[in-house]
Amino acid sequence: MAVLGFRTTNYAVCIYVHGTQRIANIASEYHEPVKQYAAEKYTIEHYATEHNRTKQLDIALANGYITVAEYEETIAYMDPPLEMLIED
Repeated sequence: MAVLGFRTTNYAVCIYVHGTQRIANIASEYHEPVKQYAAEKYTIEHYATEHNRTKQLDIALANGYITVAEYEETIAYMDPPLEMLIED
């Protein structure tokens, strides 16, 4: 089945913003595109500090909309990777 952009967007909003849907409950071919979309769109600033960069994702995790594994898989799609922003 083809992955449709409007469905990817809709699933991401329902999962990460409203919590009315879960990644596990959507068609499997949408799992990664939805995470990629969230990693790209649900940040405060693209090159912000770690705290601000994941704010919407942190809210989704805190509210139980996504699991810790889904959170980690989503932030792995961020460009540049979140790890590059963390100073030693």
